[in-house]
Amino acid sequence: MAGELASTGRMKELMASHFRGLDEAAREKSAPVAWCSSVGPCELLHALGFKVYFPENHGALLGATRAANAVLPRAHALGYSPDVCSYLCSDIGSYLAGKSPLRRFGLKGPPRADVLVFNTNQCHDVRNWFEFYGRKWGVPVVGVTSYRTVEEVTGAMVDAVAGQIEDLVPLLEPIAGTRLDPVRLERAFASSRECTRHWKRCLETAAHRPAPLSFFDGTIQMGPAVVLRGTPEGAEYYRLLLGELEQRVAGGVGAVEGERFRIYWDGMPIWGKLRELSELFARFRTCVVASTYCNSWIFEALDPADPFRSMARASLELFIARAEGPKEAYIERMTAFYGIDGILFHDARTCPNNSNTRYGMPGRLRERLGIPVLTIDGDLNDLRCYSEEQSRTNIEGFVEQLEQGR
Repeated sequence: MAGELASTGRMKELMASHFRGLDEAAREKSAPVAWCSSVGPCELLHALGFKVYFPENHGALLGATRAANAVLPRAHALGYSPDVCSYLCSDIGSYLAGKSPLRRFGLKGPPRADVLVFNTNQCHDVRNWFEFYGRKWGVPVVGVTSYRTVEEVTGAMVDAVAGQIEDLVPLLEPIAGTRLDPVRLERAFASSRECTRHWKRCLETAAHRPAPLSFFDGTIQMGPAVVLRGTPEGAEYYRLLLGELEQRVAGGVGAVEGERFRIYWDGMPIWGKLRELSELFARFRTCVVASTYCNSWIFEALDPADPFRSMARASLELFIARAEGPKEAYIERMTAFYGIDGILFHDARTCPNNSNTRYGMPGRLRERLGIPVLTIDGDLNDLRCYSEEQSRTNIEGFVEQLEQGR
């Protein structure tokens, strides 16, 4: 495989600075702290002067460091079902156990929030998650109740969601201790738009053969797209990364040496098994070149000139919020754009919202596209739901199908 991207060092610096800034704000009360769901209205929060923390990022860290299974039982013992989001349960379990991978950044754990802001367009679990902390800390939990299974994004839907986002302003201003400045809001949107455009271009370099980055690289490189959206630093990082990826393309450097097959990954990562899966596919000279997940932080609708409605439209257009028909059409377009040889669906036990295997989609796409499709069972964080041996056997058989199709 290609060596680590040189720009990764800069990403680590930015992520460390982000977490330390949050910790300082929470400890010294130098700025208000807002928790925000990953596709919530972070631009609004930045414009009001909040330091913004994304708990899904902490959930992913718990999964990637394989710390989740040690703390999940703490949340389950409190009455949170093993069948609900393992991000939610591992994060709450981490809080109850007083253990967090954020210690590597010098933090004791996630920063205490002054307000928690959700958007249910991705799932309703984020609201239940935030309300746990709202009760613990006695702080407000506010947000947007959005549409799900959207066939066509209509003007009426956009207006309804935009109105809810605007209604947050008078609730957030007293907590922030300031009035919303339209100029700061426009700047935050401009930064988000630049960040999302450059991140999209980074991912699209994988349309080249060989692909200069894989899905497994993307799950790491997407960090700034999640936590630094709305800041100049996020856009700056992806300009740097794009330049490096374009150099790889020009030099014919691939993420997988001797790339033979190209796979699309739908669904969540299996965070605790990224390395093993990456090495397994590399052994078969197969590159997972694109995914639904990494593309979830591309918000093309964002417009600094129309912040509230464009924020609403971007959240409604998100893949996870759409009906089966638009989702299938999207995957079909991605398959053509990236020259995909086969599709892998991850059916994550505790994340039905990000698992697209349960209503016949894999079979329909197999028939329509005429390419092999594989479903593997697992979870984003709970490794008890994942069988390494079974998955390896299934992936080996999947690659054999790809070879037979040549």
